[in-house]
Amino acid sequence: MPAGTARPGRVALPPLTEGPHRRRLGLVALIATFGGLLFGYDTGVINGALRPMAAELGLTPFTEGVATSSLVFAAAIGAMIGGRLSDGWGRRKTIIALAVLFFVGTLAVVVAPNLAVLVLGRILLGLAVGGASTVVPVFLAELAPYEIRGSLAGRNELMIVVGQLAAFVVNAIIGNTLGHLDGVWRIMFAISAIPAIVLFFGMLRMPESPRWLVQRGNVAEARAVLATVRSAERAEAELEELAALAEAESHQRVLGWRAVLTNKNLVRILLIGIGVGIAQQLTGINSIMYFGQTVLIESGFDESAALIANIAPGIIAVIGAIIALAMMDRLDRRKTFIIGFTLTTLSHLLIGLASMLLPVGSAARPWVILLLVVVFVGSMQTFLNVAVWVYLSEIFPLHMRGFGMGISVFMLWVTNGFLSLYFLSLVDTVGITGTFFLFAVVGAIALLFMWRWVPETRGRTLESLEEDVTTGAIYTQR
Repeated sequence: MPAGTARPGRVALPPLTEGPHRRRLGLVALIATFGGLLFGYDTGVINGALRPMAAELGLTPFTEGVATSSLVFAAAIGAMIGGRLSDGWGRRKTIIALAVLFFVGTLAVVVAPNLAVLVLGRILLGLAVGGASTVVPVFLAELAPYEIRGSLAGRNELMIVVGQLAAFVVNAIIGNTLGHLDGVWRIMFAISAIPAIVLFFGMLRMPESPRWLVQRGNVAEARAVLATVRSAERAEAELEELAALAEAESHQRVLGWRAVLTNKNLVRILLIGIGVGIAQQLTGINSIMYFGQTVLIESGFDESAALIANIAPGIIAVIGAIIALAMMDRLDRRKTFIIGFTLTTLSHLLIGLASMLLPVGSAARPWVILLLVVVFVGSMQTFLNVAVWVYLSEIFPLHMRGFGMGISVFMLWVTNGFLSLYFLSLVDTVGITGTFFLFAVVGAIALLFMWRWVPETRGRTLESLEEDVTTGAIYTQR
C-alpha cells in the first residue's frame, strides 16, 4: 500500500503544499547542516595541513597517523554519546552543545605547542564530529515529511562534502601563497571557527524535533513546531499520527542495549545498520579524503601539484552529492546501494590495474590514477555516502533511534579510525596496487551483503517503518 494512504489504525496524510512553511523547513535544514559542514572541514583539512604540521612539530609517520586518527576514534565515541544525549536533551540542544565543542576544539588545535595539545584538540573536534554525524541526520529525518525525507536529510551529506571541498581549496590557496610562513597549518584549522559560530547562534532560533517532543509528552510544543514547517491540515494529521504512536508506546521507554538484544527484530535491524556503516567505510573513501595528497604524490605528482590536483575529488564529491539529492526520493535505497558498490568496486580494480601496468615515472601514470580516483569519489558520493546517512537516520524505531544510530555510527567511525591509522602503512607495504585490489575484494563482499540482507525504506513514513521493523515484516519485503 502506498505510504500516506489510510490503513487500519493509521492517519491519512494530506499532500504536501508549497508556502512559507516549506521555506521555513529549508532554513532549519540549512542551519542544522552547518554541523555537516564542520564535519567535512575538520576531517578534510588534515589532508593539506599534515605535512607542514609534521615539519613544525617534528612528527614521525606514526605520530602523523596518531594526529589524524585521534579525531576519527574520538568521533566513534562522540557518535555514541551524541545519540544518547540527543534522546535525553533533545536534538536541538545537543547540536548547540556540539557547536561549542567544535569551537573549543578548533582553538586547542590552533594554539597547540606540541603533539599532546594537538591530539587533545583533535579529540575534542572528533567528539563534535561524531556527535554531529549522529544527531544532525536524525534531527533532519524527524523534521522532514516522508515524501522528501531522503533529499532533506541528505543535505547533511552534501554539506559534509562541501566542507571537505572548502578544506581542500583553503589548503591549496594558503599552502601555495603562505606556505613559506611558520604555522601555516594553524591558519588552515582556524577557518573552521567561523561555521561553528554560525551553527551555535543559528540553532538558538531553530525548533526542536516534533517527534522527540511528542515522545517526551510535549504535544502542544510539537503542534507549534509542526505548524511552522507544514500546512495547517498536514500538521494536525501528522500530530495525530505521532500522538497515536506515542500512546501505543506509552509503556515503553528509550531502549538500551539489554532491551534491544532481547528482541530478535531489533537485533537484526541494529546489525543491518552496523553493516551498512562499516561497508561504507571499507570502500576507503575517507582514506582518499584524508590522505589524497599522499596518494597523488605516490602516483607521480609533486607536492604542490598534488595539493592543487586534490581539489578535483572534492569538486566531484559535491557534484555527486547534488545528483544524489535529486535521486534520493526517486530511486530505491537498495538499488542505490547495489549500483554504488558495483561502481566503487570496479573503480578499485581499475586503480589497482593502472598502478600495476603504468610504470613509475610514466607521464600518464599520475593523471590516469587521478582520473580513476575522481571516478571512485564521484561514484561514492552519488550512490553511497548520501544514501547511507539517510538510511541510518530512518531505519530505527523511535524508542531506539538515538541508540541504534549511535551504535551504527560508532562502528562506522571505528572502521574509519583503523583505516586512517594504518592506510599509509598499508600503502608502504603493498603499494597502491595491493591496497586498491584489497578494497575491491571487500567491496564485492559488501555488495553481496546489500543485495541479500538490506531492506527497503524509501517512500514510507517513519511510523510505518517502525511498525514493520518491530513486527519483522520489513525483512520479508523487497
